[in-house]
Amino acid sequence: MHIHSTRPGHRLVSLTLAVLLLLWSPLGWAAHGYALWGQLKYPDGFTHFDYVNPTAPKGGELRLVSNLRLSTFDKYNPFTLRGSAPAYLSNLMFDSLLAGALDENGAGYGLLAEDVSAAPDGLSVTFKLRDTARFHNGDPVLAADVKHSFDTLMGPHTSPAFKTILQDVAGLDVLGERTVRYRFKKPNRELPLTVGGLPVFSRAWGNAIDPKTGQRKTFDQVVTDIPIGSGPYRIGPVEFGKDITYVRDPAYWARDLPVRRGTANFDRIVVKIYKDNTARLEALKAGEFDLMRFFSAGDWARRVNGKRFDTGELVKGEFTHRLPMGFQSYVLNTRRAPLDDIRVREALGLAMDYEWMNRQMFYNAYQRVQGLFGNTDCSPQGTPSPEELALLEPWRKQLPPAVFGPAYAAPRTDGENSLRGNLKRAQALLREAGWTVRGGQLRNAQGKAMVLEYLDSNETGARVVTPWIRNLTKLGIELKFRPVDFALYQQRLRSFDFDIVSLAYGGTNNPGAEYADLFGSAAAKTEDSGNHTGIANLAVDALIERMIEAPTQPEFLAACRALDRAIMHSHVLIPQWSATTHRMAYNAWRLARPEKMPPYASGEVWAIDTWWARNPIITRKP
Repeated sequence: MHIHSTRPGHRLVSLTLAVLLLLWSPLGWAAHGYALWGQLKYPDGFTHFDYVNPTAPKGGELRLVSNLRLSTFDKYNPFTLRGSAPAYLSNLMFDSLLAGALDENGAGYGLLAEDVSAAPDGLSVTFKLRDTARFHNGDPVLAADVKHSFDTLMGPHTSPAFKTILQDVAGLDVLGERTVRYRFKKPNRELPLTVGGLPVFSRAWGNAIDPKTGQRKTFDQVVTDIPIGSGPYRIGPVEFGKDITYVRDPAYWARDLPVRRGTANFDRIVVKIYKDNTARLEALKAGEFDLMRFFSAGDWARRVNGKRFDTGELVKGEFTHRLPMGFQSYVLNTRRAPLDDIRVREALGLAMDYEWMNRQMFYNAYQRVQGLFGNTDCSPQGTPSPEELALLEPWRKQLPPAVFGPAYAAPRTDGENSLRGNLKRAQALLREAGWTVRGGQLRNAQGKAMVLEYLDSNETGARVVTPWIRNLTKLGIELKFRPVDFALYQQRLRSFDFDIVSLAYGGTNNPGAEYADLFGSAAAKTEDSGNHTGIANLAVDALIERMIEAPTQPEFLAACRALDRAIMHSHVLIPQWSATTHRMAYNAWRLARPEKMPPYASGEVWAIDTWWARNPIITRKP
């Protein structure tokens, strides 16, 4: 089963938030970087990040395969609502004011900005741009470009996710040719680095007059115009809709900055698109590309083999990380009956036998997701602390009673637990909700059968969902598997036209305003928002706000733990599985890499940023 990202068109935003979230300091801040709790690992004057090879040779080629569920791409603009941009374009072509370190949680360092200064009252942050910063067309990066980028992202032609994440930004002031100040509506612990991580692009991108209309294009009409960014790569040869090559800019303005030294080592990064997983795997075995990350335990255990693996040209590597677990889940759309009933939702979760699936289907390669913030300090333990209760008590009537008991734990079917026992509990919940079995089907008081649809964009997903379907049948529930093409899948996801889908939500150590997009009441009513569950609860809104505004780490931890309890005990998500390693097969004859992977890196980002060609001229072993 393919697991989809919650924000297919807006990966830059989610990556920025996952790597770069920061906190306002009540004492103010002015430095070369910005830290969540006031401590930066790298001091002013540092020369490079510890996890790079600062003398890595430049040259050669990295051939990748897109792991996105794309059969094509139809635009170069990654920020507009419709269509699909090529993989990795955002990260390779657009610099931001600040850049994160892959071995440090909750910190960012100057990239386009040489200095960041937060006001003591927490209501603004000021960035001073480097006078050496340049766009690909040679123009300097100026304050006016930063303002243009912000205004455009907040405009009518981009994803509503930007507006949700930046809802507490009052505006941006141009204080000088190379100085900008973001103003905030209220003190907000994450906004200095959230705005520091936004992409910056040139005012000249898409600004030409359309000869057909005599008017300048609106941003949603900037489709195939080559982006004018300031990142280390430009677009090179393209077979439109199929393959794309990014070409390293040898004059890249930031190549000697501490945050960039030892990175962007390949002259060319070729990204190939294959229509299905089998084609990708066979192309890897045939030597058509150099690196592929694996998400299927079955593929990794049984099908990643062949002649090139036997000779040592291709190598299997499992790299342990310390990334947050995330909350990959079956998502239940509460906008639709009967999923608007918490008892029905809990019963559906009781029918999932994860322990059997992990043994029989996943080669015991995964761990069960337990909540929103697994593998981070935000994960709740035991019963609510006094600090958590202080946040939860005012909303007792709006929250499930279980929120005030032990932390959520997914149902188990091992040890003293059994699937039979779980199904009995599910039956009791369904009876309480007014559903009884008649004629072999579960029906409500009006005689309507419970028939639900599981939507996926990949027919192979049937294999993983079938055991759950089988168990639901024992309860009299019919769950239909509905595969559709990816374009239609995206359309239905954007309009919330589904009962159940499977989504991979990225984890973070420092949750903030993005959770208003995922679980906020306003987002529940906004098409193409991240609130796929449809949950709209004033208590959840209040907890998200307290989490965002928390001025101290203890207050922040109490708020995010309380939020985890509120969401998970609402049973809008049925947790799936996660892994603590990145599984990657790569060409050891063509590629060289640093000895260790930094703890907060994803596999592809690590390779793209820090690996290098083993021999930039001879790229195959003699």
